[in-house]
Amino acid sequence: MIHVLYFARLKESLGKDAERLELPAGVSDVAGLTAWLRTRGGAWEHELAPGRPVRAAVNQDMAKGETPLRDGDEIAFFPPVTGG
Repeated sequence: MIHVLYFARLKESLGKDAERLELPAGVSDVAGLTAWLRTRGGAWEHELAPGRPVRAAVNQDMAKGETPLRDGDEIAFFPPVTGG
């Protein structure tokens, strides 16, 4: 089971701030999870589309697409923050 968190614009667009999921079969990294979430269609497909400004963290460390996922991980998706 993984714990997925959504923040800011993603939380609003997707209509939820968190969910627990079984790590989908064949998904072993952040890119795989993002692609799997996109298959939900609608806002999921739009917000997590390639090229959209979305960052990810795994267990509170910034992650890249190739960052591996394991059962028990916490994955956070959020838009980049700008400011001075």
